[in-house]
Order: sequence, then C-alpha cells, then structure tokens
Amino acid sequence: MESRKCFFHIKIFVMKFEKMHAAGNDYVYVNLFEENVDNPAALSRKISNRNFGVGSDGLVLIGPSENGDFYMHMFNADGSEGMMCGNAARCVGKYVYERELTDKTEIDLETRSGLKHLSLKVNNHSNKVELVRVNMGRALITSDNKGPMDFFQLSLNRMIDYPVQFEEHKYRITFISMGNPHAVIFMNDISRLDIKKIGARIEHLEHFPERTNVEFVEVVNSKQLNIRVWERGSGETLACGSGACAAVVAGAITGRCKPKASVRLKGGTLEVDWDKNGDKVYLTGDAHFVFKGEFLK
Repeated sequence: MESRKCFFHIKIFVMKFEKMHAAGNDYVYVNLFEENVDNPAALSRKISNRNFGVGSDGLVLIGPSENGDFYMHMFNADGSEGMMCGNAARCVGKYVYERELTDKTEIDLETRSGLKHLSLKVNNHSNKVELVRVNMGRALITSDNKGPMDFFQLSLNRMIDYPVQFEEHKYRITFISMGNPHAVIFMNDISRLDIKKIGARIEHLEHFPERTNVEFVEVVNSKQLNIRVWERGSGETLACGSGACAAVVAGAITGRCKPKASVRLKGGTLEVDWDKNGDKVYLTGDAHFVFKGEFLK
C-alpha cells in the first residue's frame, strides 16, 4: 500500500511594533502606514499583559490624519479607548521624526480630544529628538454640559476640593478635564498611600460614569509637586502627562502652587506651564525608544 505524506501549511501573521516610554509611562506603538490592526481593543489587552504579552500601559496606533499631520489612537491595558495622553503624544513626536515619517519639528497630532501641537527640540549633531513640548489645549474646570466635561454627573457643575468620605478618611477632589478626566487630590505623604485600594474606588465613583484618572499630589513648594497616578483602565502607572497638567492646574486654582511648576512622578520629572491668559497648558519632557519586536497576531 502506497504511503502518502501530508503537509500542513500554517500561515502566521506577524505585526511589527516598537515599545517606547516617556517618564516610565510605557506603550506599544504600531505604525499603521505599514501594519494593519483589525481589533485594537483585544490586541491592547493581549499585548499589554506584563506576564503573557509584551507588557505596557496600553497600545498606541500611529496613522494618517485628514485634519493634522498624524493621528494617534490609543487604548488602555484593559482594552478601553483613551482620549489623550501627553506622554504618548511626546513619544509619537519622537517616533515620526526619527523613523523618518516627517522632517517637521512642528507637528499637529490628531487625537480623540482634538488636535495637539507638538514642538520638537532636535539635537543638530545626532538628529535625535531630545525634548517634546505638547500644547495640551484648554484645562476645563467648569462644566457646560457639552463635550469632555460630561465625564461626571450633570448635577455637579464643578468639583473643587469636593469632599468624599471613605471609612475614616476624607479626600477632597478637584476635577480637571484635559480632554480626558482627572480627579486631583492633594495630601501629605503619598508614598504611604494604599493607591490600589483608594485609586480604584475613586476611579469608579458614581460621580464619574465614564470612570476617571486619579492623581494624588504632594506639594513640595509652590514650584514643585510630587504625584502618584492611578490611570483608569491601567491601575498605577509611573507617569501620566495629562495628569501632571491637571495637577498643576488644580494646584494653581486652589492656591497651592504656581501655574508653572515641575512635577516629579515615579518615572521621571515633567515641566508644566499653564498659560492662563492664552488658556493653554503646555507639557514638556523627553521620550525614549525601548526596543523593537514582532508580535504574533
């Protein structure tokens, strides 16, 4: 009896990516000019897993834009869609310049919370991006029940030092929208805070039907803040650019700090400048490539 050989052909789909971080806030970046992503929410959950995936705070897709130079589409580690991240925006600026997608040092980046302008400081000798300044746009404090301030219940027009009681502790929340929601809490000795317990509870307060990021802020002096960040959908992260901006704005409107201050996070230090006259917030910091890789989809 004649024997027959059987051959199985398995087609493997491989996606190229790069991991980057800014102040320790790490994301996986995918270039949609070269790659295709069908289900980014599921991919973000899979690729962000620090035990079984690449490990990151989420997924960022870089693609073409009809309204700006590039489009940034971001997803948190749990697959939920993010509207804006200052640290990710700085990484995108470095990526598109150093990977030769553009030769511009002034870039308009489209995000779900609108266009954000990036200014790149490039080393003339190495042609590497050393710093990126992001125009984060307006900081919204009072709700007009339209757009980004619908993050919290319409019965509250604003939250400034708003008291919330958990067991024996009272926390005062100042809510700031940077295109994404932030609950800023000023307190002492943030290093001893049980952030996993308290951050999760505040993220899911009934006041925030779409959940919120939470910043726990310790005032060093009028020009320096220390903060720990609880990001909705990701848990504690080493940094959050929009959260740093929200912390400075909240500190300025409550008289705790100047509108221009350094913000020290677990992953590094960022510079924030709130131009109250121009009603803009600027975030400045560096960004770094970590490694390249291929991921089996």
